[in-house]
Amino acid sequence: MEDVSGEPLDRYLREHIFQPLGMATSDLLRSDRVQARLATGYTLTSKGAKARTDRQGVTAAAGSIYSTPKDMARYLAALLGGGAGEHGTILKPETLATMFQPHYQPDPRIPGMGLAFLRADLDGHPAVEHQGVIPGFNSQIFLALDDGVAVMAFTNGSRNASGWLTGETGRMLRDLIGAPDQGIRTDVPQRPEIWGDLCGWYRPRAQRTDMMAWSMLGAGAEVSFRRGQLIVRTLSPIPALYRGIQLHPDDKEDPYVFRLDLSKYGLGSVKVVFSRDSSGKATRLHLDSILLSAERYPRSINPRLWAAGTVGVLAAAGTVRARRRPHGRADAKRPT
Repeated sequence: MEDVSGEPLDRYLREHIFQPLGMATSDLLRSDRVQARLATGYTLTSKGAKARTDRQGVTAAAGSIYSTPKDMARYLAALLGGGAGEHGTILKPETLATMFQPHYQPDPRIPGMGLAFLRADLDGHPAVEHQGVIPGFNSQIFLALDDGVAVMAFTNGSRNASGWLTGETGRMLRDLIGAPDQGIRTDVPQRPEIWGDLCGWYRPRAQRTDMMAWSMLGAGAEVSFRRGQLIVRTLSPIPALYRGIQLHPDDKEDPYVFRLDLSKYGLGSVKVVFSRDSSGKATRLHLDSILLSAERYPRSINPRLWAAGTVGVLAAAGTVRARRRPHGRADAKRPT
């Protein structure tokens, strides 16, 4: 932006976005416009709220804007108003519409992502959303585009808000526009004849810097069946995901579409889709909402199997040593 406009980024944002929309208390830098109203971020502990160390962000073009709920409401109104607010215009309607179109879509059955906005389908209502996460602060915006309704939420001290805030605002938006919650369907039959094709290890298709993908999926996702249920578990440090969650069929016409029930974790349900190659073999796994994908790899390089093998070898070695020690001690005590 600085190369094209010839202006410092903070000035460009102020003159071309904040001022036209009447966002008088928003800025990229800690200027006089925002300094006096800065909030304190907290971490909730067993002993109460603990203030986070105040740090200036260094990502100068992302995640660094300071704002207020009133200003963000004006921003959302402009997004719903085709790029114009009550104080001015920042985008043409056709430009904004292009931003909301899918520019990354790993599978046609996944809404995908526009330009800076994650896309969603709320029972036929097109929607977009975006989340902000920095230590001590969480934010979320969720917009139903055709309904002209938006929800926003901000917190400066909540436990695990990065996990549940999107689901909560999504449910609130659904209530406002009359879109039923996407729960687990009971009218779609199981198709165990395809389970064998789905089972395997799926490795994340993400850069190493994508912390969301690696924190959720870890080394990958493993699909298997046990006790008559098709399950997926991620090879990650998150206990609930590592234990495994059932894959519920979600589409009568498409047996490769499922849904995970994450409601007890505050995440509602998540759509899971398997992509297939030209031969019909399942090759990729996609998670809607959090927009994560994983590619199928040979079972022989599944890291869980390697870990299990290593543990088995160590356990066997420990058993051998345990058997030898008593014998040695007995020999040492034997009288000469």
